[in-house]
Amino acid sequence: MSWNPTLDPECPTGDAVDAIETVIVPRARDLGDFEVRRALPAPRRQMVGPFIFFDQMGPAEFLTGQGVDIRPHPHIGLATVTYLFEGKFHHRDSLGTDQWIEPGAVNLMTAGHGITHSERIDGDMLNQPYRLSGLQTWIALPKGAEDGPADFAHAAKTALPMLEGEGKELRLILGAAYGATAPVATPSPMFYADALVQPGARLPMPDDHEDRGAYVLDGSVEIAGQVFERGQMMVFRPGDAVSLRAGETGARVMILGGDTLEGPRHIWWNFVASSKERIDEAKEAWRKGDWEHGRFQLPPTDRDEFIPLP
Repeated sequence: MSWNPTLDPECPTGDAVDAIETVIVPRARDLGDFEVRRALPAPRRQMVGPFIFFDQMGPAEFLTGQGVDIRPHPHIGLATVTYLFEGKFHHRDSLGTDQWIEPGAVNLMTAGHGITHSERIDGDMLNQPYRLSGLQTWIALPKGAEDGPADFAHAAKTALPMLEGEGKELRLILGAAYGATAPVATPSPMFYADALVQPGARLPMPDDHEDRGAYVLDGSVEIAGQVFERGQMMVFRPGDAVSLRAGETGARVMILGGDTLEGPRHIWWNFVASSKERIDEAKEAWRKGDWEHGRFQLPPTDRDEFIPLP
């Protein structure tokens, strides 16, 4: 059995306990131009499966000439998943990727041993007001992939499996669930999906993954007689059959999970690793700033500035 801090052989199972192991209320952070609500990592839960970071950003409204402007910065030991509901922004990375990230598409950037990227609003987007909202999620890499090569994969909205029926519409963003498989390869077994559930309809959680959670984007859901509102994340006990019933206004829910990793992870700034030594090595490499021969390079088309080490 892989590592899971909540698995205890002395704990009761099945009908002897609640299906919900943990409820997480995200912490709100004001980043100046927009608000971010962070559900993971949380005091009682570092990860759900391999998902170690879960941020809901916006919705935010930007005036003409304003927008997201995140300078080049580094990552190690993780894969970032960017999924937008509205708006778009420009991704550039040290692999040479130059990709506009748009609503409904999936963008998986695997850092491995090291990658640098920027996220900006530029070009024609600055000539008009616009709205931006979405999710940014990090996936911790298994130990065998922490020092692997960096990579970037993009799949358009139209390429993602859509499952419909019985009052539900579900887009599978990553991994495998309900007999479907998303097109972008993942570093470990997982699932991540965007589900729209009509009032009173039920959404069963996948039963073929070790660790599972759900985040309510809009509306409410009822689980075993308990109601959960917008902005709450529920983490479920492994092995329990769980079904979410949408409230009277329906619900939009992100569901996620997968195999747990071999152990906990260390997180510092934009780095995730299985040891503090790996974090320290990455800190020193970024501090040195040897963009030609060092561990990190800057994006070829965004080299004029970068975020310094905190």
